[in-house]
Amino acid sequence: MITSIKTQQGIVLFFSLIVLVLMTLIGVALAVNSTQSLRMAGAGSERIEAMASAKGGQDKVILANTGNTFTSMIAISQIVDNDLGVTNTITPLIVGDVRCQRNVKGNSVPILCRRIEISSASTFGRNNMGLVTVVVGIEQEVN
Repeated sequence: MITSIKTQQGIVLFFSLIVLVLMTLIGVALAVNSTQSLRMAGAGSERIEAMASAKGGQDKVILANTGNTFTSMIAISQIVDNDLGVTNTITPLIVGDVRCQRNVKGNSVPILCRRIEISSASTFGRNNMGLVTVVVGIEQEVN
């Protein structure tokens, strides 16, 4: 009876080491999975930040160029905003005046407009490999 107990103690140790190795593997897999989830969440927040920068860059360009600047523009213009990290490209769509989307003024006179497209690009991510581009069209009345 005494000899059988001694042999069983070695088998218990062997099985407990196998269980320990399995638990270690499960713990490592969970750690890798959580690290990957954190990276994906960080990339998503960087993309949202880049989108906000691009929209902010567009707002700055529109505010800085309202009035006669848009109506007299005939060539493509590019403005780099280093504060926001955004490149804005202003493109006149049609050279000359066209009818506005609104049909007429209150006195039935056709309204003439200039159409401008503003494209804002912002990079994000590791080595700036991600790119977010926001495009907006503007129609400004010509007097």
